[in-house]
Order: sequence, then structure tokens, then C-alpha cells
Amino acid sequence: MTKYLNKKVVVNGEKFDSKKEAFRYSQLALLAEAGEIYELKRQVPFVLIPKQKDEHGKVLERECRYIADFTYRRTENGRIVVEDVKSRATKTPVYKLKKKLMLYRHGIQIQEV
Repeated sequence: MTKYLNKKVVVNGEKFDSKKEAFRYSQLALLAEAGEIYELKRQVPFVLIPKQKDEHGKVLERECRYIADFTYRRTENGRIVVEDVKSRATKTPVYKLKKKLMLYRHGIQIQEV
């Protein structure tokens, strides 16, 4: 059983956390084929807070990361787009904080689909 009762699926040999995520990927793949977007990637990590070490180099806290469902660039302007497939259940307080940190640290506003 999955955390949010979603069904994991495999499409063309690629694993997705949900049917909704797989469907969105197929839409983005078509946009890439049409030349409207490029550099389409899945499960891209962004460091929000680096790991914390003491004066001897011992790790005190692991890094905090956000993993984007999809990233790509728009052909018209080259800007990076970060997308996350979301439902009401997955908009947790932790996700909301990471979304704010993405904007603060990387200047990227996550697009929810």
C-alpha cells in the first residue's frame, strides 16, 4: 500500500508514483517532441539546506532536499520550469515549506499540476 493510496504504474518501462504523474509525463513528452519544451527530466533533486557539520567535519544534520517530479525548459525563453503533480493529500506542511524554500533559495516557483 502506498502512502497516499495512489497506484504506482509503469509506462514504457518507466516507473511513476501515480497514474496522474504518468499521464502528465506523457503530455510533457509530446510537448518536447513538438519542440515547445526541452531538457525534460524526472525526479530532479534540489538542495534546500546543505548538510550541517561541526568544527571537526562530523555531520550533525543531513541536507534537506526537494525532489521535483519534472523539470524542463521552455523553448520561447529558456527558463526552467519545475512541476509537481499534486493532490490535496500530498500538499502537506512539509511540502508547503519546501515550496517556499525553493522560491527563496533557487528563485523557482513550483508549478503544481
